[in-house]
Amino acid sequence: MKLILSVVLFSISTLIIAQKDISNLALNDTVKKLSTVTIIVKQQTPERLHEVEDNMLFSGKKNEVIRMANINANFTTNNAREVFSKIPGVSVWENEGSGIQINVGVRGLSPNRSWELNTRQNGYDISSDVFGYPEAYYNPPLEAVEAIQLVRGGASLQFGSQFGGMLNYVLKRETKKPFTFETQNTIGSYGLMSSYNAIGGTKNKFSYYVYNHFRTGKGWRENSQYEVRNSHAYVSYQLNSNTKISLEYTNMDYEMQQAGGLTDAQFADNPRQSLRKRNWFGTPWNVAALIFDTKLSANLTLNTKLFGLVGERNSVGFIATPDKPDAISSTTNDYDNRQVDRDFYKNLGIETRSIYNYKLGKQNQNLAFGARLYRANTTRKKQDKGTTAADFDLEIDGRFSRDLDFQTNNIAFFAENQFKITNNLSVTPGIRYENINSSIEGRLNITNGSDENVTPESLTRNKILMGIGVEYKLNKTNFYTNFSQAFRPVLFSDITPPSTKDVIDKDLKDADGYNFDFGYRGNLLGWINFDVGYFYLNYNNRIGSILKFTNDDPTTQNTFLFRTNLGTTIHKGIESFVDLNVSKALKINQQIGDLQFFTTLSFIDAEYTDFKIIKKSVTATEIVLTESNLKGNRVENAPRYIHNFGITWSYKNFSSTLQNRRTGFVYSDADNTELPNPNGVTGKLDGYSVYDLSMEYCFLEKFNLRGGVNNLDNTIYATRRAGGYPGPGILPNESRTFFLSIGAKF
Repeated sequence: MKLILSVVLFSISTLIIAQKDISNLALNDTVKKLSTVTIIVKQQTPERLHEVEDNMLFSGKKNEVIRMANINANFTTNNAREVFSKIPGVSVWENEGSGIQINVGVRGLSPNRSWELNTRQNGYDISSDVFGYPEAYYNPPLEAVEAIQLVRGGASLQFGSQFGGMLNYVLKRETKKPFTFETQNTIGSYGLMSSYNAIGGTKNKFSYYVYNHFRTGKGWRENSQYEVRNSHAYVSYQLNSNTKISLEYTNMDYEMQQAGGLTDAQFADNPRQSLRKRNWFGTPWNVAALIFDTKLSANLTLNTKLFGLVGERNSVGFIATPDKPDAISSTTNDYDNRQVDRDFYKNLGIETRSIYNYKLGKQNQNLAFGARLYRANTTRKKQDKGTTAADFDLEIDGRFSRDLDFQTNNIAFFAENQFKITNNLSVTPGIRYENINSSIEGRLNITNGSDENVTPESLTRNKILMGIGVEYKLNKTNFYTNFSQAFRPVLFSDITPPSTKDVIDKDLKDADGYNFDFGYRGNLLGWINFDVGYFYLNYNNRIGSILKFTNDDPTTQNTFLFRTNLGTTIHKGIESFVDLNVSKALKINQQIGDLQFFTTLSFIDAEYTDFKIIKKSVTATEIVLTESNLKGNRVENAPRYIHNFGITWSYKNFSSTLQNRRTGFVYSDADNTELPNPNGVTGKLDGYSVYDLSMEYCFLEKFNLRGGVNNLDNTIYATRRAGGYPGPGILPNESRTFFLSIGAKF
């Protein structure tokens, strides 16, 4: 408590000193204008999307917009814990501090590489394969991001397959000046060095924006060094007053050493230690998009995006559980050979969105409609013998044991219509049709020099999703409710048998279900910003594996794994956000600046209602299979609560935010194993409480100084256990770190 009070007093005293120094200056009009913008912007976080925006319809949908300029956070390392603090119910995995990948989930869904979300950049897909492998290995550096848009489950009709919603990173653009140059340079704990540099501008009909971001660090844990580069180029041309065409390209590459997991005993002894110095990971990533915007008539607009991705996932390492040392053999006088796994991704898609505005009676109505064609190919090469070296070396000895080719084809159409019954009441029904074909072929294993190929499979599904949203405006607030069906297609991992003896259910179904929201949001009295709501998520046909006897004959004593649909989970709870501008309420903001208190409270009840499992016990004479059910068990990685509390003080050109995140305990497996097993792979993870402080000071009109301390009270905790990459075992968070950054924009 003393530490917390000290930090608060430090922040306030710093602000008072800054206020005193600034008050002695003869402020010119330019400085006053900058001060006004800063104060106004800080009051509007988060924002909500308009009913109609960028050829998309958001009426009746729960959504939030975070503008990076409106918040204080560690953007350099993409600190999701700070960035998403004002959005209720966001789970964050913090298994390493590089920030190369943002791992977030909502409503008790897994945060693993944001795979329960439809992840986009400027409105187009950036994940490996939206249907077969929706993991987002790439996300833009937040210093290059203008805003983050999050639309919950109601996004399924316009954006397709997902249960969590749509997450969109909107990159910066310069639309007013012919030339600007922006730079932000950062140093921090454990060798952190980062440089972000960008140029942009608009001249006559041309607009452009180019940035390069480079970051390197040694990492808080041993064997955690990393080096990442992000580059992006954008150019657009205004053909006429109604039509614009633009082209953008993003390239990312990095090398990251993976410290691996720990057993719970090792974690308690020294969470910074690492038993793996030869494990590496990298994902070269290329994303491009050609975008066409036009106004076809006074009432009809069209947006078309042609986008494509070429990427890789490369890993090499010794991936045994942490109770097994990676040691030099006394026989060979060398390390064991490492395992090399590689994925190659190629996808291409085109997506159109239109808004048609028309009148029905005296009210203007909005029809959103569009179509999508998408094709993706993934080549997966796994489980080959690598070298005995310690660097990022992808050389192999012979052929990959597993060499599989996956392909996805998708056709989709959607339509949603906002019927405005009155000026205040609107009803928005919608429908989406999806046709998805997934196929697999290739080598599953090599046995005694002979290939064991998987039986070529092709799975075609036709899905129809429906939903409806209602919104009622009441002054500057509104009530909203939404029901939308959702689904998650069968993943590549679901149709890949672990061995040639295992069987995939030929009638395997996509996971399906629905999201329901009801809430009240808006602004009251000019100093209260809030959104309080209830959610209910139904997740059917979850996929898992059960043991069966061959031909269902226990006398054979031969068993195999059968992968099929096994059950259902229900996620329900409360999501609330309240931001109070106390100085505005007391009408003293002109004297002391903006003093804001915010809180996000999320209560999540995520349980299995039905999920059949079969366990095997072996005696001296026979194998016995016993069936049970996970009904009543908590969903893994779903805490019962996620709360954030914070205070922000903005005065003239200075702002500071102190926040606290509190998260309940989670189970790492569906069996709800309480005590950790000896290798650290399963077991309950305790809840935690973490404090973060971030500040920014703008000076001389064009310059800024940013800094902060993450994990102020040096809490030791973990948010994740891994069964494979980035290394089996418990994965510690980072303890106390700092950053200091100076930037300018000319």
